[in-house]
Amino acid sequence: MTAWLSFLVVFLCSWSLRDLVVEACTCVPIHPQDAFCNSDIVIRAKVVGKKFIKDGPFGTMRYTVKQMKMYRGFQIMPHVQYIYTEASESLCGVKLEVNKYQYLITGRVYEGKVYTGLCNWYEKWDRLTLSQRKGLNHRYHLGCSCKIRPCYYLPCFATSKNECIWTDMLSNFGHSGYQAKHYACIQRVEGYCSWYRGWAPPDKTIINATDP
Repeated sequence: MTAWLSFLVVFLCSWSLRDLVVEACTCVPIHPQDAFCNSDIVIRAKVVGKKFIKDGPFGTMRYTVKQMKMYRGFQIMPHVQYIYTEASESLCGVKLEVNKYQYLITGRVYEGKVYTGLCNWYEKWDRLTLSQRKGLNHRYHLGCSCKIRPCYYLPCFATSKNECIWTDMLSNFGHSGYQAKHYACIQRVEGYCSWYRGWAPPDKTIINATDP
């Protein structure tokens, strides 16, 4: 009887812990430009290996990557070999496939290691729009001093000249919205920020923005 009660207690505690962990990962929607600007490292890479590291209660997954291109982080770490993430998706760990796809991966550097998670922006490279790829190469850099303010219900108004109102939350969520896929919020020569979409990198001759 004592052994059964001990098993039941351990089972219930494990079940409660699992329920707690499953609900632990909650991410605030973020525009790709903000994800870019707020990251230490932004790279295009292919995963060529992975290893589970037993540290902490749930462990860490270490992905070995072949870096194709770096978009942000040259001064911090010019070449990335490993990406670290929580082993459990419930703790915001990401699952990347080995020797299959090229990924866009954003992350932060801590004690010389690059960490990423579900709340960072990561995506299969072939799923990025042309505008997002142009943003990574040039446009997002132009808007890191701008502020993208999410709009969850109407009316929404900019409160300063460096704000762009992000309305994807009215019909979509996160990276799947039209603005997230096709627009960048950049700073104009006049000093204000506005949404931009175009086929060529913006320059000093651009005055008017195309609003979403």
